[in-house]
Amino acid sequence: MLGQSALVGSASNPSASRVFVYEVTGLRQNDTNDKNSYPVRRSGSVFIKVPYSRMNEEMQRITRMGGTIVNITPATES
Repeated sequence: MLGQSALVGSASNPSASRVFVYEVTGLRQNDTNDKNSYPVRRSGSVFIKVPYSRMNEEMQRITRMGGTIVNITPATES
């Protein structure tokens, strides 16, 4: 691309440090998440922190587990 160097690392990329919080409902225990070391609650909301670079992969994983993303917000540093 014009004006962009191939040598630019992720440290100079502002999206590399961005983290989002997914609010997920409807997760259920199944073959995909049986490998986790913890059980999944069937009711209520679960909050999952996701780095910007993995947002798409995490959305696909949540869908495979039967969940619905009801809200996505940027994580605030505090």
